[in-house]
Amino acid sequence: MAKVRIITDSNSGITQSEAQELGVFVIPMPFTIDGEEYLEDINISQERFYEFLAHDAEVMTSQPSRAYLEELWQNELKENDEIVYIPMSSGLSGTCENAKLYAQDFGGKVQVVDNKRISVTQKESVFEALSLAKDGKSALDIKEYLESTKDKSSIYIMVNELKYLRRGGRISRAAAAIGDMLKLKPVLTSRGDKFEKYAMAFTLEQAKSKMIQAAKKDLETEFKEEYDAGLMTISVAHTDNDALAQKFKLDIEKVLPNLKVHFVDPLSLSVSCHIGPGALALALSINNCK
Repeated sequence: MAKVRIITDSNSGITQSEAQELGVFVIPMPFTIDGEEYLEDINISQERFYEFLAHDAEVMTSQPSRAYLEELWQNELKENDEIVYIPMSSGLSGTCENAKLYAQDFGGKVQVVDNKRISVTQKESVFEALSLAKDGKSALDIKEYLESTKDKSSIYIMVNELKYLRRGGRISRAAAAIGDMLKLKPVLTSRGDKFEKYAMAFTLEQAKSKMIQAAKKDLETEFKEEYDAGLMTISVAHTDNDALAQKFKLDIEKVLPNLKVHFVDPLSLSVSCHIGPGALALALSINNCK
């Protein structure tokens, strides 16, 4: 049986300490703040990152270099037969497509998964991959399974401060000003390729309700077969507001008592810089290996 190593990146929300416990390797995503490079969960904490955001620092995201990935894979293959690499969705970053290109030089020993995942849905994929590897599945088997279920997830996220969307060019300065004046809280949705507007809310409670009802509808329609079979999971993510996220967890479980919230995680820093603090997200994802 081949020894398969699971690798992901910090966009999954898996910390370096969690990675050691799980037996996976988590690539810390690089980014710059006011021109200085940082590696998530290596030389900058969540707390320090939000201090920078509060002072309007210029944050720019990046991706692992070819040299870094190739050296990492070469080192991991000294003790493992194959690698499954689960980066963030190709619809949200160029990391995945570039990694596929680099992996061509490794003769099939490195399988790059593009299953449209980010944050807690990406984390679910890592757990599935670990379970499949334990069951003796090859790297190619794991990749093919994860990509065959790429449509079995959805994310809804409430943005608390519009200025971060404006900085990223996702809305205009005028739209941000009007939205802030009206205290609007947009709810965005994603199936992995990009984030789109789902609904507008005027209060936090209204936004939370819209997200829960959207998830409920998904479970009753698009994901009904998987939900009835007990294969769907639900998780919460947030930016710099764990207390709010923990309360949201309880709200979800009241409406959807058949689903226990699996994870309540901070969003990765390279995602958080685009939406700012106070954001709240709900995510549905399949997990056949629970």
